[in-house]
Amino acid sequence: MRGILLGKRLNRLARAAAVGFSALALAACQGSSLGSLPGLSVTPDTPPQATGDVLGTGSVRVGLLLPLSAGGNATSVATVFRNSAELALANFPNANVQILVKDTAGTSQGGRAAAQSAIAEGAEFLLGPVFAQAVSGAAATARSSGIPVVAFSTDTSVASRGVYLLSFLPAGDVTRIIGYAASQGRRSYAALIPDNTYGSVVEAAFRQEVGRAGGRIVSIQRYSASGTDTADLAAKARTLADAANQIDALFIPAGGGVPALAVQTLTGAGANLGNVKLLGTGQWDTAQIKSSPALAGGWYPGPDENGFQAFAQRYQTTYGTPPPRNATLAYDGVTLAAGLVRSAGQQRFSLSVLTNRDGFIGIDGLFRFLRNGQNERGLAVYQLTGSGTQVVSPAPRDFRSGT
Repeated sequence: MRGILLGKRLNRLARAAAVGFSALALAACQGSSLGSLPGLSVTPDTPPQATGDVLGTGSVRVGLLLPLSAGGNATSVATVFRNSAELALANFPNANVQILVKDTAGTSQGGRAAAQSAIAEGAEFLLGPVFAQAVSGAAATARSSGIPVVAFSTDTSVASRGVYLLSFLPAGDVTRIIGYAASQGRRSYAALIPDNTYGSVVEAAFRQEVGRAGGRIVSIQRYSASGTDTADLAAKARTLADAANQIDALFIPAGGGVPALAVQTLTGAGANLGNVKLLGTGQWDTAQIKSSPALAGGWYPGPDENGFQAFAQRYQTTYGTPPPRNATLAYDGVTLAAGLVRSAGQQRFSLSVLTNRDGFIGIDGLFRFLRNGQNERGLAVYQLTGSGTQVVSPAPRDFRSGT
């Protein structure tokens, strides 16, 4: 893994932030130490006593808001994110940050209380929460205190100026995969989309991107996604069979068993998919889909895998279990905070630094925050082989050139 400096026209502080973040990413892999930029040091007042779980001993405090007591999968996510934050600090022994881990319980009230506690103890920057309702609660408190938030939710309704999403957003996946399909000559599209909130987001993005590319949409079928009942999915897939000879691309954003079942149903209904390219999203980045012969040749977007593989090895060595794919969010969040503290001085968490247009490099590659709180990521496009994947379009290394 290597850090890079993005662009040539960042203002002085944004440039410093990009350098600091990149240098920290490099230090994570090489164990190097960092020097300070002259004239940008900050000497904070003595902070109040920190309570609860605290990671690191630096002078700049950052809140990490997690659903520790929410139970079930939410608590598992919280544990993984907490471990990832700890691992980031372990890889940056000279990072001048201290992480205050606070429990949101996964609720709006819990998010508000966690943010209040972290800010009262001197946090200048908040990472998390994970769930949208907790982000809303935390954001209300943070906004009134002028504290920026970098959250892990994928719900763009909670994004706003000062509340940035670090997660992989559905619309970004759609933009990348439709843009690539269009560049490869695909012009006529159909889609099989779940009838839920996620489906509404991806349908809107799908319509926009196909229109932007000058393509046409032959059919969109929305299927019920409740529980494990696949009857409606199969019925809507059969409806698409009649349109198969009019399209050259079929978009199926959902992961799990949905793509394979859809293809099986379509072929069983007599559809010839020989000239139809299957298109997916980041939800296709699973062992189940990668090993499915029925989906071989399909394309989906995702971050560069090399960074995650190196991170996953370090995580498993430290904690004894493999991390889930989204564990990098907490790692990159802590890395971002540490890099900005190191390099951007008193402006470290300012709007101009956080939203510089050249962005940052993390475990998952290139990303930048937009002023509306959403993000853009540099994604690769992968082709399924039936027993794995191969890169057919590498992730961009620069937002300016797209390469």
